[in-house]
Order: sequence, then C-alpha cells, then structure tokens
Amino acid sequence: MRFFINVAILMLLLSACSDSKEVQVLQGHAQGTTYHIHFYPEDPSLDIEVLNHKVIRELENIDAAMSGYRQDSTIERFNNARNSAWHNVGTEIVELINIASEISNASGGCYDLTIKPLFALWGFNDDQLTVPEAQKIKEVENSIGMEKLNILLPDQLRKRVPTVEIDLSSIAQGYSAARLADILEQSGIVDYMVEIGGEVVVAGQKPGGQPWRIAIERPLPGERRVEKVISIHGSSPLAVVTSGTYRHYFDEHGARYSHILDARTRSPVKHNTVSVTVVHDNATYADAWSTALLCLGTEEGVILANLLHIPALFIQQDNYSLRETQSDSLRHHKGVTIE
Repeated sequence: MRFFINVAILMLLLSACSDSKEVQVLQGHAQGTTYHIHFYPEDPSLDIEVLNHKVIRELENIDAAMSGYRQDSTIERFNNARNSAWHNVGTEIVELINIASEISNASGGCYDLTIKPLFALWGFNDDQLTVPEAQKIKEVENSIGMEKLNILLPDQLRKRVPTVEIDLSSIAQGYSAARLADILEQSGIVDYMVEIGGEVVVAGQKPGGQPWRIAIERPLPGERRVEKVISIHGSSPLAVVTSGTYRHYFDEHGARYSHILDARTRSPVKHNTVSVTVVHDNATYADAWSTALLCLGTEEGVILANLLHIPALFIQQDNYSLRETQSDSLRHHKGVTIE
C-alpha cells in the first residue's frame, strides 16, 4: 500500500539508561513507507516473534481494506462500483468515514475524503502537475462532498452519486499507528513508540523516567534539520502527527501549487502555512486534523483549534523566514513541552 506520507518526522532516541529493561525494535516496510516500533517489555517471557507476526498481519489487513493503490482493496472496489447500492466495506472504513465527516463539517468542507477525482485531475497522482481547465473541474464537482456518502449500519456504505470516490490517505496512517499501539497494549506493553511514515504514537516513558522526544523537521525545501522537539510526559498514549506542504509541491510559471487541496475551492491551498503538527490522544483524529488545519491555514486554523481545544502547532513561511503559532490547548498542555 502506498499511502501519502504527510511529512518526515525524526525520532530522537536518546542514549540508553542504566536500566534492566532493554529496548526492542520491530521495523519494516508498509504503506509505501517504513514503520518503526520501539518498546520496553515488562514481561521478559514476551514472544517477540509472535508480536511481530501480529503487527505484520494487522498491516496486511489494513492494506487489503484501505489501500488506494490496490484495485482489489475494499475501498477501491467501492470506488470502482459505479452505483448507489449498499456495500459492506467493514466497520473500520465506516469508522473512518464517520470521523472524516465530523472533521469535514467542522472545517467548513475544506477537509474532504472525496477529493480523489480532483487529486487526479491536478496531476498529483502521477507527480505531474496539470492545471485543469474550469470545465474539467466542473465535470467532477458533482462527485465531491462528504454529504454524498450514506451510512446504514456499522459496516454499510453507499454513494448518493455513483461517481464518488474516496481517498483515505489523510486518515488511514494515523489509524494504522493506533492499531499497532493497541496490539502492543494487548501484549502488556505500556512503554512504547510507534511510527509509520511520520505518524507517531507514544505511551509511557523510556527507562530512567525519560520522556519520549519527537523532533519535527524544519519545513523548508532542501533542508533536513530539526525545527522543534516535542517531549511527551505522562503514561497515557498520545499521537503526534505533522502535515506539511514543503516536500510535495509544483512550481510553474512563478506559482507554487501544494498537494493539499481545498475541497471548497477545488484547488490547491494558497496560504503560506507550510506545516501543522497536532497532538491528540487519538491518532486517527490527529492525522485527519493535521491535514484539515493545514488546509485551513493558520488564520482560520488557529481559530478552529482554539474553539475545539485541539493542541496544534502552525508554522508559516515568509520567504525563508519561519513563524510559529501555537493553539491555546497546546500552550497549556500539561503532558507536552516544546523546545
């Protein structure tokens, strides 16, 4: 599965402490990117191979359900069905649609999973920018809008317009990270960090009481250095997810086109917000909200984040100068420090 990676996030794994617990690492390739799981098992008899098998099987199941790059995946079979019949897509996909609908409504429609035809029209699927004619956009407009989806049962979904297509890439990786965290907790592991393509979930702490530290990359093209470090305190799981525009864009005739599409305007965003990081106790929400707030930009996004108590860090670019804005909930978050 090749889900789009929102942004690169570097994990800061500090030097080991003198502690009886040793870090265990599971890693591999999935969803068109890599995953890394660091954890400190309490039970020395834990079978790491069995745990690894559970992780791989879960990622395979998510791939089979949600991949936008497999024609046999559940979501692509739904997309390719040009009808308004009810389809059994599974409870996981329906859960994501419910969350996405909630966030789409809150963002005034800026965030929308049904922009898949627009994404293709602008050429982002093939990394080949094509500024579409107004008529071409008009032809797909009737297929855009979360309200064009109906849910009957916890696993039943249908299209009100047969040509609607869903792109889960802005929410499914957060969901994947959350599912892997669930597997660790079901195995009795309370101190861990899960990362998939930059989507991070951490819980507990490192030996010696050290907090997990997550570094956010400086959001400028051509740079690979740390902009901010977020330290996570407390035992409960927290997700840290960043969405950015600075690695996936096109420059043409003096104009820059971001891969982040505003479903309201049917075109790439034009503001200068280049990165949004969301800290949330639910990785699925964190993933979707980071994209939604990036779509809105700092001016609109901070107002909404404050209204809904979302801890978020916005970074704007003015030429090669960066400006940061924290939402109220992030500034006052007792479980997070930023340096």
